[in-house]
Parts: sequence; structure tokens; C-alpha cells
Amino acid sequence: MNDFIPVNEPLLDGSEKRYLLQCIESGWISSDGPFVREFEQRFAARVGRRHAVAVANGTAALDIAVDALGVGPGDEVILPTFTIISCITQIVRSGATPVLVDSDPETWNMDLEAIESRITSNTKALLVPHIFGLPVDMRRITDLARRHGLRVIEDAAEMHGQTCGGAPCGSFGDVSVFSFYANKHITTGEGGMLVTDDAELAEVFRSLRNLCFQPQRRFVHERLGWNYRMTNMQAALGLAQLERLDEFVARKRRMGQLYTELLRDVPGLQLPLAATAFADNIYWVYGIVLDESTGLDASAMMARLQAAGVGTRPFFYPMHLQPVLRGRGWFRSERYPVAERLALRGLYVPSGMALSEQQIERVAARIRECLR
Repeated sequence: MNDFIPVNEPLLDGSEKRYLLQCIESGWISSDGPFVREFEQRFAARVGRRHAVAVANGTAALDIAVDALGVGPGDEVILPTFTIISCITQIVRSGATPVLVDSDPETWNMDLEAIESRITSNTKALLVPHIFGLPVDMRRITDLARRHGLRVIEDAAEMHGQTCGGAPCGSFGDVSVFSFYANKHITTGEGGMLVTDDAELAEVFRSLRNLCFQPQRRFVHERLGWNYRMTNMQAALGLAQLERLDEFVARKRRMGQLYTELLRDVPGLQLPLAATAFADNIYWVYGIVLDESTGLDASAMMARLQAAGVGTRPFFYPMHLQPVLRGRGWFRSERYPVAERLALRGLYVPSGMALSEQQIERVAARIRECLR
């Protein structure tokens, strides 16, 4: 086919070009530029937090969050097995122990019913990623954490503009993190943000992103940090995107609704939930899960769609099956059947904001053809 449909491309217009030009003309392109501070302030206000700290990417935000909360040897951190490996990396590097839970089969988020049984006297934190467009019930998470004296890291990397029970995603827990990768609702190409209401914690974030330089003795270090700074050019792009966030959320919701209208009667497909009791889906990506009755797994379906001119991406591969983690002796006897099924049978179809309704209709038609 000669009309390959890309998976997840951003939507840019003149406002991004205008801010980038201002940045270049000012000469401030490094992390010291004023767009960084303005982006932080306005992003914090948007998600209902007192402090925001911009960093190089979403993984950097997670690294800093785990380190800043003092997670280390002897500690345990509970997180879902069905997530991106960025969530577990700094837990492992810190010397702490990751403790996994399975997924909810309907929302694909972590199974909240499984968390309490995994809490021990060594549990220090819950790391809670929202998956694909529907949030975890964060009020249940924060109540659970309060009862057990646990810290909460809310991974809202995919949740720009989403709410949970009327409160912005990113406003829960000790710290929330965002990603501004090219496929997110707000993109800076690469980039991330930590948000918190704790002023002291925010200062730790700022220090860790900047190699832990000290104000009076710059090259004397009492703590190890990273060079995880965001540039002024990235922040200029992010600020322009932030101003368009409501437009992007509305567009994504319409795209998700259209896919559902076109695919709801296709046998053998599980489609994303449109809503839960506390949130409507914002469809960061549009995922489908193939039933066993189709005779296809995700790999086979992706190959068929590729041949039909449609780009796709697989779902996350569970942490308990990751070779790099099993090679360390972890999770070898653990099984999480929901996550395993999602990884085997789940994929997402083109979901980029630049996708037209006609392209969505073509994708849906080709999914039907591939399942005949």
C-alpha cells in the first residue's frame, strides 16, 4: 500500500513557531531562559499544584521523583507490571525492591484490589501510572496511602488535560510527573515535568536536575544528581502547546468516539472504556485487544495492518517478563494473567492529533478487513 498512516504524530501551528522565534531572537536557548520559568508556573497552575520543575524527559522526572523521596535499599515500591520500563528503572538502580500488581481487565490500569495485600512493613511508596487515557481512581490510592503512611508518585505522563473525580490528574500524591514526548497531548519533542505542593521537595527536584550544584560552592557536591535540564526552546514549544490543551483534549475525545462508533460492532475486539465513574476517556492512544476467537495475537494483527498501510504499536510488555529484570532473579515465578493477555493481544492504532476523520475511517475499514 502507498498510503501508510502514521501512528501518533503531533499537531503544531503558528503559535509554536512564534514562541520559538522569540526564543531564538532573544538569544536565550539554554535552560536559564525565561520560557522555562513561565512554562513551569503556568503548568503548575493548570494542574492545581504550587510548584513545577521542568526536566529533560518523562523518565528523568521519574528518576528524580524516586530519588527525592529517599527510596533506597530495604524499601519496597508497589507498581503495576503493565507499564513502561521507565517506572521501574530508578527503583532498581536505587537498590529498592519493586513489587508488582496485575491490571484491571476493563480499564487496563493497575488492579486496586490487589495493592493492599502487597503492602508490608518495608513498603515505602506507591508508583501509580495512568494507562492510555483513563485514570486510576486516585482518591482510593491517596486514602490507602494515608492509612499505611506511604508516599505516592502519580505518573500522569499520558494524562495532560485529564481529571479524576473533577480534580486534575497531576494534583494527587506527594509528586506527579508528566512527559512531553512527541506523542503526548503536549509535546516539547522531549521533555518532562515534576509537580508538587511541597516547597522543600520542589527545591530537591531543582537541585537533582542540575547536578546538585550548590549556590555558594558550585563545584562541591553533597549529593549526586543528573543533568536533566529542559532548554528554553523546549519550554517555548511547551508553553504554546499548553495554551492549546483544551483543543487537543477535545480533538482526542472526538477521535476516540469516532473509532468506537466505527468498531463497536466488530466481533472479537475489546475497545477502550469510554468512561468510568470518575473520568471520561481522553484517548491518549486508541487501543484494541483481540479476543482469542479471532485466532490472531497482536503481532499477527500488526503485520496484517502494516501490509494494509496502517502503522500500529504494541501494548506495554509486562515488567515481570522483562529479560533484564528476570536476569537479576526477580519475578521468575510470578504470573499476572491480565497483563500477560494485554501484552499478547493488545495494540494501538493511529492516534496522532494530525489524523483526519477520513484516515480514521480508512483505518477502521482495514481493521475489519484484516479480521475477516
